[in-house]
Amino acid sequence: MREIAVSYSYDKPPVPAGTLGNSCDIGIFDERGIAVGGEGFRGWSGGARTEFAIAADAATPGYLRGPVNPGTWHVALGPYTVAQRGLDYQVDVTLTFGEPGEPFVAEYPPQQIPGHGRAWYRGDCHLHTVYSDGWWLPEEVAAAARTAGLDFIVTTEHNTSASHGAWGQLAGDDLLIVTGEEVTTRNGHYVALGIPPGEWIDWRYRTRDGAFAGFARQIRQSGGMVVPAHPYAPFIAGSWTFGYDDADAVEVWNGPWTPDDESALDTWDSMLVSSVHGRGRWLPAMGNSDAHGEPQLIGLPHNVVHADGLSRDALVAALSAGRAWIAESSTVNVDFAVTGSGRRAGIGERLDVDAGAPVQVTLDVRGVPDGVVRILSDTGEVLRTSLPASGAGTLSWQATPSLAAYVRAEVHHPGAGAMAALTNPIFLGRSQASLDARYSPGGR
Repeated sequence: MREIAVSYSYDKPPVPAGTLGNSCDIGIFDERGIAVGGEGFRGWSGGARTEFAIAADAATPGYLRGPVNPGTWHVALGPYTVAQRGLDYQVDVTLTFGEPGEPFVAEYPPQQIPGHGRAWYRGDCHLHTVYSDGWWLPEEVAAAARTAGLDFIVTTEHNTSASHGAWGQLAGDDLLIVTGEEVTTRNGHYVALGIPPGEWIDWRYRTRDGAFAGFARQIRQSGGMVVPAHPYAPFIAGSWTFGYDDADAVEVWNGPWTPDDESALDTWDSMLVSSVHGRGRWLPAMGNSDAHGEPQLIGLPHNVVHADGLSRDALVAALSAGRAWIAESSTVNVDFAVTGSGRRAGIGERLDVDAGAPVQVTLDVRGVPDGVVRILSDTGEVLRTSLPASGAGTLSWQATPSLAAYVRAEVHHPGAGAMAALTNPIFLGRSQASLDARYSPGGR
């Protein structure tokens, strides 16, 4: 068999205002079967296309090139929303016989750029192209990322790994391209960040199925991380309902600042407060553009990550540890640190000093004219000030770990107060490991 081609259509009857119309996604599984997490997956385009084709040497974006072997193939339909009167559909399958073309050789991007040591790196970890529902070609995304001043990006197409093999020639010494996927379930979306090139994560489960934890484990075992995306997104199936026990970070800022980002930030802050008072663990915050095409901007926002190198493993380790802050663009710069007792700690770190030790919190901001700067702790806002028209300023605050279990910073634009920068916390006081060592036999 040379090629399998599929087209489909469905009715879209008019519906009363405020009610759901018809929307139906599509994908395909080959003769290896349709088991959840199995090997039969051959592509998904959601609702972005009405037809696709697969051959050994070519495939529609979103679908995996490869042999068209004999056996039972399954076209997968995903009724995203269904009108009250129902959804009528038609699927047409065309088989082309003949010799298969030359096997496609994927050109995966390298997952590290040698010669880069410990430094701050800027990157957008949630992006789309024509390989799912985006409008940009991969080469356009790579060019825009370079223009935005980014050091790395993560490719995260909806429910498919098909784009991974298209990025190899677009990476370079100035841009690391990490492979990933946006897993689009019916109970929320999450980014599988840093999965190996070619790996696919299934999306066909709901909260009640109990399958999410297993896929989260698979992602971590593969060297990646699990990041719930836009958890309060105001669209069908956009709200996150799986909980955060199996997450490694949370996307609190998605694209231009909106009220649903405010809700995500409030939830994240509540989890952070609970964690320092012994109720659960803290999750680092992330921000990404989720850009699909014009007029959206790649890098609005992005993560500024303090990593040991420019590699997938170093970035995943740093992001998972919270050694990162979020910026709306590369023109915004933040330097946030705490010093005390001859020690210094930065974002995502801990200043391991006694509860009564005086500490100095210092925040230096550049690139936000007339911006409003806030320093917050587990007790709420502790300092607020305005930046001059130059957008540059330095402020400081003195405290002790007994007064603040952590500090974090926000920088807002004037007026409506849209976010310009947001940091992960710096923790204050002795860690439990430090206390255990101090008060164990033989300790000080």
